[in-house]
Amino acid sequence: MPLTDVFCRNAKPAEKPQKISDGGGLFLLIEPRGSKLWRLAYRFHGKQKTLALGIYPAVSLKDARDHRDRAKELLARGIDPGEHKKQETRKKRLEAGNTFETVAREWFDAQKAGWTEGYADRILRRLEADIFKVIGRRPINEIEPPELLDAIRQIEKRGAVVLARRLMQVSGQVFRYAIASGLATRDPSQDIRGALRSAGPKKHRTALKEADLPEFLSTLEAYQGDRKTILALKLVLHTFLRTSEVRFGLWSEFEALGGDRALWRIPAERMKARAEHLVPITPQVEQILTELKRLSGDSPYILPAKTINGVISQNTLIYAIYKMGYHSKATVHGLRGTASTILNEHGFNRDWIERQLAHAERDGVRAAYNSAEWLPDRRKMLIWWSNYIEMTAHTGR
Repeated sequence: MPLTDVFCRNAKPAEKPQKISDGGGLFLLIEPRGSKLWRLAYRFHGKQKTLALGIYPAVSLKDARDHRDRAKELLARGIDPGEHKKQETRKKRLEAGNTFETVAREWFDAQKAGWTEGYADRILRRLEADIFKVIGRRPINEIEPPELLDAIRQIEKRGAVVLARRLMQVSGQVFRYAIASGLATRDPSQDIRGALRSAGPKKHRTALKEADLPEFLSTLEAYQGDRKTILALKLVLHTFLRTSEVRFGLWSEFEALGGDRALWRIPAERMKARAEHLVPITPQVEQILTELKRLSGDSPYILPAKTINGVISQNTLIYAIYKMGYHSKATVHGLRGTASTILNEHGFNRDWIERQLAHAERDGVRAAYNSAEWLPDRRKMLIWWSNYIEMTAHTGR
C-alpha cells in the first residue's frame, strides 16, 4: 500500500531499522534513533543498488516520488541514477570552486608577467573594488549578461564611464580564459557591449604650449615642496619618461656617468611597451642625478620615500603640479606631449621623438626594434632639448 504523509510523520522507530515501501522501489527507512531516510532500490546491469534520496520531512513524500520517477527515466535511458547523482554533485562542487573571482585571479597570475608592476596593481585593485563584490562569488559558468551589466552599471553611476568600459573588456578576457580552460562556455561581455554608456570624445591629457614653458619652469624652480619632487619633474621633462619609469628608477640602471656616452638603461619589465629603453643622459640630467644622489643616500632608488613601494607615491608629481597652480592646465604625462610638440615644430625626426617617448609601434613588423635604434641621433636631440629648457628657464624666452 502506498505511503501517506500522515503515516510518514507519525511512524515511530523500533529496535531495528524498518523499511516501509511506497512502491516502485521507493521506501522509507526508519532508523532506531528516529531518522527517516528515503531510499530507492533498483537494479542496473543485473546488479542490485540503493540510491539515497534525502531525509524526511526535509524531502517530502511528493519530492521523494518525483526523485524516484526521474531515476526511472534515467534507467530507461540506460543511465545509472547513482552514478549520475555523483557526477552532478562533482559538477556542482567544481562550479562552486570556479567562481568568477577564483578564475579572474588565475587569469591575472597568468598575465601579470607581461605587464608593468603598476599596471598589474591597478587591474587587480579595480577588479577587487568593482567586479568581485558583485559577481565574484558566482560560478563563472552561470553568470548571465544582466549580472555582468549590473556590475558595470554601478561603475557608470559614479561617472567613471571609461573605467566601466575598461573593466567590461577585462571581464571579457577573464571569461575567454575560462572558456579556453574548459570552465565556461560563453562570454557574456559580448552581449552587453551595446548597452554601455558612450565614453564621449577622447580627452587628451593637458599639455603646456611652448609659450607657457618659461613661466612653468620659473614656477617649478620656486616651488616650496620637497626638492626630490622638483628634480623628479625635471627628469620627466628632460627625458620624456613616464611617471612610473622615473619613480622606480634605480642607480644600477645608469652607465658611463660623467662621460659623453652616459646612458640610462631601463629594463623591459619597467617599461609600458615591455621592451628595454635607452635614455641618453645630457649634462643637465647628470646635474639632476648628482643632486638626487646626495638626497637618496644609500638607497638603491633615485627617488626613495617611506612608502609601501619604497619610492615616492604615484600622485606626488601631479599633486605638486596642482599646488603650483597648474590644475587643469598641465599634467605630468602632458610634459611628454609638450616636449614632442616642440621638437616636432623645430624639425626633429618624428621617428627619433617616438622612439624616445618609448611608444609601442602599432605595426607588428616594425615593433621588434633594437633598443639602441637611432641612439646617436636621439642623444643629439636630447642635448638640444636640455639646452633649450635651460635657456628658456634662464631667459624666459
